[in-house]
Amino acid sequence: MQTRTEALYKLSRSKFRSSFHLNEADRTYVREKGMDTIRQHASDFIRTRLAPAWPENDGKQTPMKGHPVFKAQHACACCCRGCLEKWYRVPKGTELTEIQQEKIVNLLMAWIGQEMKTQR
Repeated sequence: MQTRTEALYKLSRSKFRSSFHLNEADRTYVREKGMDTIRQHASDFIRTRLAPAWPENDGKQTPMKGHPVFKAQHACACCCRGCLEKWYRVPKGTELTEIQQEKIVNLLMAWIGQEMKTQR
């Protein structure tokens, strides 16, 4: 089992995953809403769009833009069940546990936290 730091490092080595960044509108949104609200949004998105054993529109359920959490999901390979299986060995066809959902949210929030500290 890898740590969040190890996962973020591994993701940073992927050309595709490392291409995602928060833009100024995303940063403003995070500052205005606050990290607690963003965490709640992440929890809601993961619970409804990723946690079911067979999510609706799997592979297409996470937009590439529109919310900072969506960008985080793509950057962290937590955007669909295929990516979860490839990157984290979480098999398709099994509902995510609350602990798995919490770990995903924690990873997404760590990525967002890093992005908020980085000036682009």
